[in-house]
Amino acid sequence: MERLLQYMDDIDDFIGAFGLVYERLRRILLTILTLLVFAISIGSGLLLAAWHPPIALATCLLLFVALLYRAVTAPSSDPLQSI
Repeated sequence: MERLLQYMDDIDDFIGAFGLVYERLRRILLTILTLLVFAISIGSGLLLAAWHPPIALATCLLLFVALLYRAVTAPSSDPLQSI
């Protein structure tokens, strides 16, 4: 019985090692995907600014207004402001 439990523990360790490798690969792939999306968004913004400057300015202003609105309407994270 002890031998069976030892084999099951070894199998559990083996599966756990695969889980650690999988998590590392998942983090690397997510980082690469994030950097790729970031580069594509910068490139598309530069192309839009080069080809259609008024549309690029309008898009930039809409994003800026949305960020300002979110900053004003977001709940405060400072616990002293709620008093």
